[in-house]
Amino acid sequence: MPQAHVIGLGKSGAAAARLLRQRGWAVVLSDRNPTPPTADLVAPLTAAGVDLQLGHGFTGEEGTDLVVLSPGVPWDLPALVAARAAGQTVIGEMELAWRLLPPRPWVGITGTNGKTTTTALTAAIFQAAGFQAPACGNIGYAACELGLAETSPDWVVAELSSYQIEAAPSLSPRIGLWTTLTPDHLQRHKTLKNYAEIKASLLHRSQLAVLNGDDPYLRQHLAQAFPLAHWTSIGGPAAIAPLQPTTYLEEGWVTFRGEAILPASDLAMGGEHNQQNLLLAVTAACLAGIDRRAIAAGVANFPGVPHRLERIGTWGGIDFINDSKATNYDAAEVGLRSVASPVILIAGGEPKQGDDGSWLECIQERAATVLLIGQAAPQFAERLARVGYSAVEQVETLDRAVSRARHLAPSLGAQVVLFSPACASFDQYPNFEARGDHFRQLCQDLGEQQ
Repeated sequence: MPQAHVIGLGKSGAAAARLLRQRGWAVVLSDRNPTPPTADLVAPLTAAGVDLQLGHGFTGEEGTDLVVLSPGVPWDLPALVAARAAGQTVIGEMELAWRLLPPRPWVGITGTNGKTTTTALTAAIFQAAGFQAPACGNIGYAACELGLAETSPDWVVAELSSYQIEAAPSLSPRIGLWTTLTPDHLQRHKTLKNYAEIKASLLHRSQLAVLNGDDPYLRQHLAQAFPLAHWTSIGGPAAIAPLQPTTYLEEGWVTFRGEAILPASDLAMGGEHNQQNLLLAVTAACLAGIDRRAIAAGVANFPGVPHRLERIGTWGGIDFINDSKATNYDAAEVGLRSVASPVILIAGGEPKQGDDGSWLECIQERAATVLLIGQAAPQFAERLARVGYSAVEQVETLDRAVSRARHLAPSLGAQVVLFSPACASFDQYPNFEARGDHFRQLCQDLGEQQ
């Protein structure tokens, strides 16, 4: 019986381990954390015969034929480098899904920001056309979960992070979408060039490549690398000259190869960034041959995505908005510019490298006050003080931030309380979803007290 070792007990690792067991592998699943992130992960693994080794890291055991990484496991971990040198096959969970799922076309969606909304919208459009097209990867299902389902999907619509792409060297989508590129994950990838090359590798393996022409980096640096790519622009057919967009906005209509598909206003989500996401999703649908009526229906009924500018509710005339998905400065700036000002901003968490200059300027323009939580609070307070912004409080936790925001909003004339962290979540939460869920619950509890 072939031997596999899966690293990381999360949704992806658990799905990979179960799929391998289903296909006849002996499977060890290890995780450095002695406590599972959720209790419901353990029982299905035990029932499937997976050997769980919690509190233990991977050390490169001999006799292992295949090593499968969860997305958060560094590709250059010394034990993994040694395993590859010893001839062991080391891949990510997404690559495992690509190899083991029945042959189906994929839409692979990557980018620094915008990929979650684009993935969810693309899946919604394909589903409106009658396809079984689940969203997976960084959103929705783990990709390997699709292999455990009773029926196979017609299309796989996958959100792919740089971590997942670098560990999936043969994954080759029918359609690849690239939303944006700004500095992110530099602790892992070291340079912007390395980060960009990882994402570009997915598009090079895609049969059809679609890039957001309104993103300055993509337009300026990738045009020659992708001479046959389909470009998009919300500025119209001539906005990104000499590039010629396949899909663009013209007189308020999303237009594909000169054909008006639907009014851009049919998308309920505001902001130019969401119009860019809309163009990418519509391009994928058109390239897949989906009828314009199904595209229009999918867009019109799209509710948005949790944790990305998610309006939780309005209490005392104040909108509470969950933007926990904004895990870097650029995403947080987009969030801040997308809501009414003046705004009370809640930010902080595990800090990331990156250029915070534009985000700080946006805070000065639009924020009535900033409430800081988590590890980044002292650093952010210092940076804000350095640019002359003094309406800052370090409140440490999300509970205190929500309570304080409720108290301050009326006196500051704030219309919105926006939780847009500009940070990873791992200092206080297992992931951004858990962080956003906590914010949502705190806001709902607040509403019940009204």
